[in-house]
Amino acid sequence: MTKVRPKPAVRSKPAAGKPAPAQLAPPWWPDLRVCLVLLVAALAVYSQVRHYDFVNYDDADYVGRNVHVRAGLTARGLVWALTSFDAANWFPLTWVTHMADYQFFGMESGWHHLTNLWLHALGALLLFAVLKRMTGARWPSALVAFLFALHPLHVESVAWVAERKDVLSAVFWFLTLWFYARYVERPGTGRYLAVVLAFCLGLMAKPMIVTLPFVLLLLDVWPLRRAPGRVLPGKALLREKLPLFALAAGASVLTFLAQRHGGAVAPLAGIALPLRIENALVSYVAYIGNMFWPADLAVFYPYPRALPFWQVAGAGLALAGISLAAARQFRARPYLAVGWCWYLGTLVPVIGLVQVGGQARADRYTYVPVIGLSIMLAWGAAEVVQRWPRVRKAVVAAAVAACSACVAVTWFQLQYWANSETLFRHALEVTSGNFTIDSNLAEYYLERQRNEEAREHAAEAVRIDPYYVEAHVNLATALSHLGKIADSETEYRKALELQPSNVEAHTGLGAALAVQQRTAEALEELQTAVRLKPGYADGHFNLGKALASLGRNQEAAAEFAAAVRLEPDRPEAHHSLAIALADQGRLNEAAGEFAAEAQLRPTDADTQYNLAIALARSGRLDEAIAHFSEALRLRPGFEAARRNLDTALRQRNASPQPSPKR
Repeated sequence: MTKVRPKPAVRSKPAAGKPAPAQLAPPWWPDLRVCLVLLVAALAVYSQVRHYDFVNYDDADYVGRNVHVRAGLTARGLVWALTSFDAANWFPLTWVTHMADYQFFGMESGWHHLTNLWLHALGALLLFAVLKRMTGARWPSALVAFLFALHPLHVESVAWVAERKDVLSAVFWFLTLWFYARYVERPGTGRYLAVVLAFCLGLMAKPMIVTLPFVLLLLDVWPLRRAPGRVLPGKALLREKLPLFALAAGASVLTFLAQRHGGAVAPLAGIALPLRIENALVSYVAYIGNMFWPADLAVFYPYPRALPFWQVAGAGLALAGISLAAARQFRARPYLAVGWCWYLGTLVPVIGLVQVGGQARADRYTYVPVIGLSIMLAWGAAEVVQRWPRVRKAVVAAAVAACSACVAVTWFQLQYWANSETLFRHALEVTSGNFTIDSNLAEYYLERQRNEEAREHAAEAVRIDPYYVEAHVNLATALSHLGKIADSETEYRKALELQPSNVEAHTGLGAALAVQQRTAEALEELQTAVRLKPGYADGHFNLGKALASLGRNQEAAAEFAAAVRLEPDRPEAHHSLAIALADQGRLNEAAGEFAAEAQLRPTDADTQYNLAIALARSGRLDEAIAHFSEALRLRPGFEAARRNLDTALRQRNASPQPSPKR
């Protein structure tokens, strides 16, 4: 009997014109693609910051001249971070990140910028993940996250090292929302504690996060729908947030005390309450305008002396109209009311009713608030597509065009942050009467010995606002560098009339008096500066110079040592300390300071020569010969170095050589 073999299975071919069914992708794959695109886009656009400098607007207070940060990660530094009101604020976690950056990267500014960038990119990914988890809507969530990642309004928060607190607090803001979504899905003590912990860390990064419990109540209404059909959440949901509101209240009190302690809170006598309210209304509308048309963005917007009635009235009517429209659409479109209240509510701490600083508004203040506006746009576009499918392509094209425009404008806006000069010059181009930026640009030029340019900008700042103390100080310093000592003294005294406790003015006046050989007066001013601010390196350095001129070398050395401790990267402080130590016969210590100066000035022949002299006098001939040789290499015609090198070689050859070991 013949065995019948079964026919091999024949694969069915797809019908003509129909593609074969594709293998189903994992359910997480589309979300992962969105995350990858977000990450690559953010890193590609912002990667240029790795070449950027620190700017002389707060960066020195946060890193460059902050002795606690520049000590790196230490137990003492951590205690200081938890208890410090430096920079007129309380944000210990932000201080710790700056310490960590200095620990690993020193003063290489590019790495500090990259830390901001990575935190910003992480924030964008977390925002997408949170919105997708809460709403289940992938593409509206992706649009909101993309606008967050690449909108030009956010350049300031990312490209400014001193604004680390923005990007860091946003990461914990979104983490808090993530943990809250988990808690809502399955309530439990552990999950609630995760919400509290993330919120605490956010408060320790930047206290502006105090509005987050309010946002959680909004999210209870939509999209979490824990208060279905209700405008306001119920009592149970309010009680649930009480620990968070208590933490927010405590952080608010700490912040107010810190800002008042640092002199950052403007009194009502300085800016009247009616003007603050008017500026708040106009700022709310200005931020919305900047979101849709991000032109003429600046690092500082000067506070107006008055606002036209039509601007204030128009802003008030616009805000009232949008609020009324969102309220009327609450039942059908709750995302409009939630997004609008998110925007209005999260701006309250920085809208200027309690004025902190001299700015009318700031781009960085929109970092989290404009997410509310993005939610209104994204879910509004999604609803349009759902109701009228035929316009889908037009809506998608508009979204792509908007995102592409953000990429282009952000790329160019970033370039203004390359250094202080480009940043401040751009601000002067797009604003008027900006005395703060004129003064800051003057300070930048002073650091680079461009004294005439510094004088021009400082004088312009004084002309715009004769009561601006920093401008008088910068003008006085520029005049001093230009040799106009009497005019310099006049400006320093004007600054002290306006602010008797100004340390920079006391120090500068002391230096000007010392040049005029009015030593007793100079000492009085410099000692006052050191007493007012013991951590001010310039005060110690100039006091040391005055004491050295009187031959009081031991006291001078102590002051120079204090300056070195406070600013270890200051070569002239090491040099002056070395001279004072050498005059006391402490040659080994002097050689150590000259060596520190040589590390900071590796191409300076005079520094190599001074180090060699100190080493030779200490009997360290081999080391002295090496540095005399280096001085000659750097300056081939350096005759003093050549003569002393010959002398050192003869001395070494004349000295008895040690016997070889047996």
